[in-house]
Amino acid sequence: MKTIITIQHTQSMHHTNGMVGSWTDWELSELGMQQANIIGEKLKAELLDKKFVMYSSDLLRAKQTAENIGKHLGISPILRIELRERNLGRCCGKSVQWLRENFEMQEKTIDDRLFSDAESRRDEWNRLKPFFDEVMKSDNENIIIVSHGDLLSVFNTMFLGLNVESINTSEMFGLAGGVSYMFENNEGKRFIKKLSDMSYVN
Repeated sequence: MKTIITIQHTQSMHHTNGMVGSWTDWELSELGMQQANIIGEKLKAELLDKKFVMYSSDLLRAKQTAENIGKHLGISPILRIELRERNLGRCCGKSVQWLRENFEMQEKTIDDRLFSDAESRRDEWNRLKPFFDEVMKSDNENIIIVSHGDLLSVFNTMFLGLNVESINTSEMFGLAGGVSYMFENNEGKRFIKKLSDMSYVN
């Protein structure tokens, strides 16, 4: 049996200042730091003495979330660029308002890009897939993954065994600080028991 806990990074400065997240390296807000510690405390009580390996996006807001959670569990995150948020190209460092006024293409399918130098959803899928396969084939039975909303939505789709084209019609998004519990039994059947559970930050 494999247990995977995914955590969407907690409140970041870009959630409060109207700026684009993406690959811009925002820090957590003060509230976000508090939320990460609360998640860590609750997971410590829940997981007891189970040993987990933790992977995290290397972007600062995810790294800070993972480090604050990890100190409660006695583990340090392994940083992976594959877990970064989707790269939105030249709007990184700009405001959300600027993005809305200047995007080059409306995204209607997984192959569309807001900007010519941005990732499409398919690009994001292809970046994540080798890491996903590595995790699912590894001998590690207990895994924590700290990442971003768009990326974790793609992860959810992969976990359920759906193909990338399914994102054209449906996907499972979470919220900042949401915790999801996923399991794969010994027969290879996969379950999502909790999806973006926000009770962990309260």
